[in-house]
Amino acid sequence: MKPVFRLTPVIAALGVAAGLTFAAGAHAQTIKIAVVGPTTGAVTQYGDMVREGVDTAVERINAAGGINGKKLETVVIDDGCEPKQGPVAANRVVNSKIGFVVGHVCSGATIAAADIYNNEGVVMVTPSATSPALTDGKNYEFIFRTIGRDDQQGPAAAKFVLEKIKPKKAAVLHDKQSYGQGIATAVKNDLEKGGVPVAVFEGINAGDSDYSAVITKLKSQGVDFVYYGGYHPEMGLLLRQAAEQGVKAKWMGPEGVGNPDINAIAGDASEGMLLTLPADFTQNAANADIVKAFADKKRNAGGAFQMTAYTATQVIADGIKGAGSDDPTKVAKYLHANSFDTPIGKVAWNKQGDLTNFEFQVFTWHKDGSKTVYK
Repeated sequence: MKPVFRLTPVIAALGVAAGLTFAAGAHAQTIKIAVVGPTTGAVTQYGDMVREGVDTAVERINAAGGINGKKLETVVIDDGCEPKQGPVAANRVVNSKIGFVVGHVCSGATIAAADIYNNEGVVMVTPSATSPALTDGKNYEFIFRTIGRDDQQGPAAAKFVLEKIKPKKAAVLHDKQSYGQGIATAVKNDLEKGGVPVAVFEGINAGDSDYSAVITKLKSQGVDFVYYGGYHPEMGLLLRQAAEQGVKAKWMGPEGVGNPDINAIAGDASEGMLLTLPADFTQNAANADIVKAFADKKRNAGGAFQMTAYTATQVIADGIKGAGSDDPTKVAKYLHANSFDTPIGKVAWNKQGDLTNFEFQVFTWHKDGSKTVYK
């Protein structure tokens, strides 16, 4: 797949202090940020969510005067959410001499690209890649997240299930990929520790159209709860085909299943699906102006990754301001050494670039594409 390379100057605003001098990049009239994720493929909607967040942040920053008089400029690069395209996209960023990245979006592609960014001194902040494998044991200097990890999300989901759903027998499925299998394994382990037997733990092939074999297994085992680690296209088919076969079970997934397109796939079977998502930061009164800025451009601030992408852009801008330079090495050091007030709360990272704190909530999904916090 040939990556899409699209240069998009975006003009708008956040609120940036002026009067700083910059040691690096002083000749440039703009500061470029690459926005890397899927613009093609089955999960382009997640890339859309990230771009909405980045665009809104950049617009607000630029409308407030930019950074030391320089405007931010976005460069959109497609990786198709495919691990094999991650390095291709990363090399595009490096060869274009761009020092900052918001993305990648999917864990597999992010993991595949991270070494390149770190070795080449490019600051990468992912708003959506949750796999622990991205950072564990890597000692990266330039890699950060503005979202929690699967080993935070998975246990949060399992704790909820043990306390609220209390199933008698569970099944845990996944898509055999870094993100899906990682979070499914975390859920399985915690359910078993909590005394819930996991009768089925199995991977399915992403992109298949018939999951009747595994659904027959769920039915024969009499499971009353199913967790699926993966993305919405497969979850939608599982929900629909399970309903057609009369499987009576509660279904749950991670933020990757939280996409309105699941309703077109699953129909009425999507009603009542449970999922973990980043907390609904639009409900914080302090974010009212930001939410309005999204709405003014007919964007949805309440999706899975819009606010985390907005935050990723903001911390890059704040890092440039705080470091007094758009040299990525200086910015990376400043990010590691400081904390930041953002729409998702106080943001700070540990040594390996993971957030020291992040809140996931459990939502109930509805067949009209809306969601409500589980109560």
